[in-house]
Amino acid sequence: MNIEKFLEERIAAAIASLYGPVAPELIQIQKTRKEFAGDFTLVVFPLLKTSRKGPEQTAQAIGETLAASTPEISGFNVVKGFLNLSLAPSFWAARLDEIMANPAYGQAAPTGRTVMVEYSSPNTNKPLHLGHIRNNLLGYSVAQILKANGHNVIKVNLVNDRGIHICKSMLAWRKFGGGETPASSGMKGDHLVGKYYVEFDKHYKAEVKELMAGGMSEEEAKRSAPIIVEAQDMLRKWEAKDPEVYGLWQTMNGWVYDGFDVTYKALGVDFDKVYYESNTYLLGKSLVEEGLEQGVFFRKDDGSVWIDLASDGLDQKLLLRGDGTSVYMTQDLGTASQRFAEYKLDDMIYVVGNEQNYHFQVLKLILGKLGRSWAEHIYHLSYGMVELPEGKMKSREGTVVDADDLIEGMVATAREMSQELGKLDECTPEEADAICRTIGLGALKYFILKVDPKKTMLFDPRESIDFNGNTGPFNQYTYARIRSLLRKGAAAGVTVTDKLPADVALSTAETDLIKQLAEYPAVVRQAGETYSPSIIGNYVYDLAKQFNGFYHDTPILREEDAALKQARLTLSAEVSRVIASGMKLLGIDVPERM
Repeated sequence: MNIEKFLEERIAAAIASLYGPVAPELIQIQKTRKEFAGDFTLVVFPLLKTSRKGPEQTAQAIGETLAASTPEISGFNVVKGFLNLSLAPSFWAARLDEIMANPAYGQAAPTGRTVMVEYSSPNTNKPLHLGHIRNNLLGYSVAQILKANGHNVIKVNLVNDRGIHICKSMLAWRKFGGGETPASSGMKGDHLVGKYYVEFDKHYKAEVKELMAGGMSEEEAKRSAPIIVEAQDMLRKWEAKDPEVYGLWQTMNGWVYDGFDVTYKALGVDFDKVYYESNTYLLGKSLVEEGLEQGVFFRKDDGSVWIDLASDGLDQKLLLRGDGTSVYMTQDLGTASQRFAEYKLDDMIYVVGNEQNYHFQVLKLILGKLGRSWAEHIYHLSYGMVELPEGKMKSREGTVVDADDLIEGMVATAREMSQELGKLDECTPEEADAICRTIGLGALKYFILKVDPKKTMLFDPRESIDFNGNTGPFNQYTYARIRSLLRKGAAAGVTVTDKLPADVALSTAETDLIKQLAEYPAVVRQAGETYSPSIIGNYVYDLAKQFNGFYHDTPILREEDAALKQARLTLSAEVSRVIASGMKLLGIDVPERM
């Protein structure tokens, strides 16, 4: 049942019987504020022209009519121009029965909309790092939430697998690698290639320094260093499909993809389709010609093509270099056009850091000027930087926080803290390994996703694994506690039912939990509308915290009334189901034991 719609219908009937029909938009219902008694509040002020009475008199009359005509309403109170309505325990018991009867609770009906979510977008010259972790977790979770909202979702990754930065790793490996491979070195392929990217930079800086010592300016030395000249020559050979260079590129990229796959699996993220820049970098040139013909773009004397966005408060933007080569904007124009045509997309979401805000603003503007009506359905899900406390989990290169290091560090921290608290005492080594990985990754994911994407955040590994705060392990532990309770109940002959026992008398503690459960579909809907996993995360935490208070204050298996004992155990089972569902939308597993 849609509770707000139910109340709107009853309120509309009450108003009609008192004053005559009113327009639906005048019936404004909201959740009752915590400092007042009630479940939902009717804002009376819009109705005063119809009632021709004061706000308190109008609210009192509507409340009395509702109480007399609607048995689901157990009481009301009036605070100035607000009518606070309380719903009966029997009403909430019926809502719990509805929740239990719905195996896909929180999942919306299919909408027919197709949404593409692009995330990850790594370069193949180095391993994934902390920034990629936030990107991947955010993109994957948003995709899961959109699926829960009934949309057909396509998860894609655009790999930046070409360009001078890729050639730098290749050249350094060829010059200094001595034939080293992932198999011979024991290194993950992405780490091995990243090692040679760092090696290139080391030799490049040495050559620049030497040239400057010989009298060259810094700018000239950077341009003339032999190793950068060689890398540029290698890029030209790649573009010409030189067999040797192209073969090396395929081999080294293969090493990187194997390494990426290990990291993606550890993070629990995947993709429905992977695009490669080597296949898309020529896209968009036809759109440049189209824009020139329409007078949207202009050509400068050097042959380069630009768009003037001064009328939009921006500057001129390059679309094609004088030598005819494309830039990222050209590629993105072509890729977007290809995707909307191929998949008949309703929405396209790019999960990219906030340093690219301007790029996506320009992309939408240009597509709109080219007459692409779907440009308004492009959304840049911009996110802030994520940082670690000084000195924590630095990568083996000492410059960025490596994703693999961070994941393993989280698992190690989970083990350390779990051992301190005695949570692994009764586990086999295999069970302990599985639990520590589940807790460590759950802590990492939840700590990142509970923060609004737009905010820069500080990630503290030990704080994220606190079993008592707003953390993934707290939610996981609550789920495991309920599962333990259910096992104990089953052992004692108390089983969960698919419907509450008839005429069971629910207390405020039970109905408050049911009210929280009843909000879940609206929370999933809001998270989908705003592309914000943090809404799910904080809802799950509030539910887990509320259950723990209930567990502490209310006897469940020790309850003497058999019907109430069964009702409380059944309610606990539904709480665990919704916790698991919400955590799954964040890409987080919940353990049966902990």
